[in-house]
Amino acid sequence: MISHRAYMATIDQFELKDKVTAFVARAKELAAGGLTVGEFAELAVSLMRVATATLDSIPVEGPLKKQWVLDAVGMLFDAVADKCVPTLAWPLWLILRPAIRQLVLLAAGGAVESLLPLVRRAAQ
Repeated sequence: MISHRAYMATIDQFELKDKVTAFVARAKELAAGGLTVGEFAELAVSLMRVATATLDSIPVEGPLKKQWVLDAVGMLFDAVADKCVPTLAWPLWLILRPAIRQLVLLAAGGAVESLLPLVRRAAQ
């Protein structure tokens, strides 16, 4: 699984910023040869789990935590989403990229709410 290899880059990190940076850097390396939409989704969910687990122990209001998770997903999108697009679709991608990024963030925003109980259950 591609997400496991990216996740392993976060093991030695303790702060959210460092975890996200390490995850995205490893994801960029893994996506160098191309990426499927399914692999991107797997990476996004894995990053959201890492960020949610890290933020769960921080005493900050929920909306701020959610925004930090969405910022992390936005960083991942900006770093590797282009690797999902075939060369022939590149002109269309340039036009649709902002809308697709917003759609990914909206989906991630909905998923964050369902990930929290899973992350808490896994931590027990």
